Amino acid sequence: MGRQASILPRPLDPCARPGRLPPAWRLAHIARDQRTNRRIRAREVRVVGPAGEQLGVLTIEAALEQANQFGMDLVEVNPMAKPPVCKIMDYGRFKYEEKKRASEAKKKQVVVHLKEVKMRPKTEEHDYEFKVRNVKRFLEEGNKARITIMFRGREITHKELGQTLLEDVIKDVKEVGVVEQVPRMEGRQMFMILAPNPKVAQRARDLARQRAAGQQEPKPEPAAAAAAQASKAPAGPGRV
Repeated sequence: MGRQASILPRPLDPCARPGRLPPAWRLAHIARDQRTNRRIRAREVRVVGPAGEQLGVLTIEAALEQANQFGMDLVEVNPMAKPPVCKIMDYGRFKYEEKKRASEAKKKQVVVHLKEVKMRPKTEEHDYEFKVRNVKRFLEEGNKARITIMFRGREITHKELGQTLLEDVIKDVKEVGVVEQVPRMEGRQMFMILAPNPKVAQRARDLARQRAAGQQEPKPEPAAAAAAQASKAPAGPGRV
């Protein structure tokens, strides 16, 4: 006898119960490949109006007629419900606003980079001060810094020199940074990771938002700018 396929009950969607609509977040977050209008395959659908009002269970033809009366699209927002839930909306405008919101959120997002500063166990004083200034600048910009001590030859037998150097860095940047990862060895290198303290990180985020807001300010039209410049120009000899 051939192997019989086991028939297991499918898990029920909590929104698939008759008379129950999906939560608001499922109506708001619509997938990119969502079926619309004539692409909807169900014969009957539960329809939600443009303002969120319940229009009941309608045939697909009646639901499309309702969408046409509003001058909008019929969008399938929950295909797993019984019957599927559809919402009447301006789908093109919805996708445009969704893309615009994502773009604005990306502009306001602060991207944190991991900057690396390399040193030797016997780094000279002026070189050390230069590298510490760079570490402070990285932290003040809201980034993280990886401090790496590179050992060569027999220097590896004096790991305490690298440990002492990293401790000096921690003391010199304590006003702007905190230790995120304590010093540890990795092959012939000793490293640690510093992160900006909460106040510095918040200040960096605020500056990034201000720069993003400044870039979004509308620029004056060329004609208006020329008129404003002309109004500010001093009167010539022939002017009264």
